[in-house]
Amino acid sequence: MSETSYSQPWAAPVASGPLNAVVSLPGSKSLTNRELVLSALASEPTLLTEPLASRDSSLMIAALRLLGTQIDELPNGDLKVTPAAFDRSASIDCGLAGTVMRFVPPISVLASGDIRFDGDLAARRRPMNTTIDSLRALGVKVTDEGASALPFTVHGTGSVAGGEVTIDASASSQFVSGLLLAAARFENGITLKHDGQHLPSMPHIEMTLDCLEKRGVRVSTANLDGAAGLPEWRVEPGEISGGTFAIEPDLSNAGPFLAAAMVAGGSVTITGWPDKTTQVGDEFDGILQQMGASIVRSSEGLTITGTGEIHGIDIDLSIGGELTPVIAALAAIADSPTVIRGVAHLRGHETDRLAALATEINRIGGIARETSDGLEVDPSENLHGALWETYEDHRMATAGAIIGLRVPGIQVEDIKTTAKTMPNFDTLWLNMLEGKA
Repeated sequence: MSETSYSQPWAAPVASGPLNAVVSLPGSKSLTNRELVLSALASEPTLLTEPLASRDSSLMIAALRLLGTQIDELPNGDLKVTPAAFDRSASIDCGLAGTVMRFVPPISVLASGDIRFDGDLAARRRPMNTTIDSLRALGVKVTDEGASALPFTVHGTGSVAGGEVTIDASASSQFVSGLLLAAARFENGITLKHDGQHLPSMPHIEMTLDCLEKRGVRVSTANLDGAAGLPEWRVEPGEISGGTFAIEPDLSNAGPFLAAAMVAGGSVTITGWPDKTTQVGDEFDGILQQMGASIVRSSEGLTITGTGEIHGIDIDLSIGGELTPVIAALAAIADSPTVIRGVAHLRGHETDRLAALATEINRIGGIARETSDGLEVDPSENLHGALWETYEDHRMATAGAIIGLRVPGIQVEDIKTTAKTMPNFDTLWLNMLEGKA
């Protein structure tokens, strides 16, 4: 089991004037880890260009290597993945990576051996019952300790029949994606249905389907538009192709840098912003314009310009709950109230993000309240410096950095927790403030 290492509190820098910066971000965590899984299942080698190098991606690489996959890190940072049979037992460290704990168990059923999963102490609090129950529904033997959580062991037999499975994925879209990524290697593929009141982060499922289709896997959907019947995804059995796949910049990680232009004023350009993408971070474009920003897309990337004035918003973020910490941080310094809805599932992320955001905003003199499915944040004239706790959560750390641009004395408890998806966040942040590319 992993141990968490804390750094000293980080003094969040205050913006001294309007920004004029160009920021190049590392690759998407969501795409990197999906493509790593598909590369391990492919019928031929894969080259992944510009992948993310972070704790989450390192944990995924380590997990796939333990199953038998050969992954070579090239001098330029690209990854060459050569698939091989999962012919061994292994003990896999999930750390705090939801993509590892939800994507790797469904492919571990293809191993000839016992695959044990564990992770950080905080990971043991994350819901895993849907993954465990779905594997058992597929006829796979899974041994847990009665908590339907980490740690647990998948007893692989080298193959699985597949077929029809119904799950409740209300807690995370990763439960759906994990099964879909593995399904082409099941003897009969999978027909997966969702039976629950809420299905969060649909763009992440669309990203998974897009990745599968680009590798020649046949997929189809039904009842996703409110039609009668349960939402359904069908993945046909067959080969998964290799080849070369470029990883887009991480648009969710762009959020704090986009927010910075709104807080400090001035402009920030994110290079390499794709014209078309399945990443939920693309939603920042429209959302931040509603909060007072001006945004232009060009061949250089996406450029956001702010005046320092930030307006509150009433918004349903069920499309992408991971955007919530950025919006909540902006709401804390906005000039009118903000209501964030549709994100009850954030209580099962790296931490209970709704409780954490409300606690930290209130700690610094803000006015925040949890609701049944989100947050309410009111303007406050009493914001002040204090320790901003991070709860081992990278997005809590970056939320503190955003507020610290306006509020002197914010001490971010552990800025290094950003290594989960962006190891050099603090350097990029300082470079942005100094106008360095």
